Amino acid sequence: MNEISKKQYLENPCGTASIPYWKAVCISIPDNMKILHDREFNTEMLKRYSDEPYFRLQHRMRELKPVSLPEGYSLYEASVPEFVDHINSCYEDIGITMSEIQSYLAREQYCAELWLAVRDDDKGKIVATGIAELDREIGEGVLEWLQVSKDYRRRGLGSYLVLELLWRMRKAARFVTVSGKCANTDNPEGLYRKCGFGGNDVWHILRERE
Repeated sequence: MNEISKKQYLENPCGTASIPYWKAVCISIPDNMKILHDREFNTEMLKRYSDEPYFRLQHRMRELKPVSLPEGYSLYEASVPEFVDHINSCYEDIGITMSEIQSYLAREQYCAELWLAVRDDDKGKIVATGIAELDREIGEGVLEWLQVSKDYRRRGLGSYLVLELLWRMRKAARFVTVSGKCANTDNPEGLYRKCGFGGNDVWHILRERE
């Protein structure tokens, strides 16, 4: 993975690496794990490995427009603990620790404007959050965490987060990537495609069976 060149990556970001360029050049894959593009995957591998497929999509940053929040909601300047609490409240199978999210603040790709929290004005609570990162070296924006509280889905908040983050990255990002589990029943892939992301790349995270 660390042999990828910038030129290779920029020609086909989602087909060249399973993760953003700045992560791909320094990742160390454990001996009991393989990460393969769908073109290299075959079902015979399932005898030895368990498989978790991930989609990876790209937005080419065309035809972007400013967006507005649905009525009754506003942006809120959330603290790091509030981001952690909201992220973890939205998932049953994954989560993030305080130290993990604190580490984002020290990265070169950190941009304070790309941390969004949406509040329900009536109840005064955070109901949606989004975090994106920006690799200025190659002009890649990355959507990292986007989630909406269970009781607030299907209200346009997810689309707002995606489109607002794209709008905020429009001057610095040549393209934006995002990935997620193919089997996610909430269908985040559908949301991203609705917001202008495209592509058909799937990556398989294979872990050796015990």
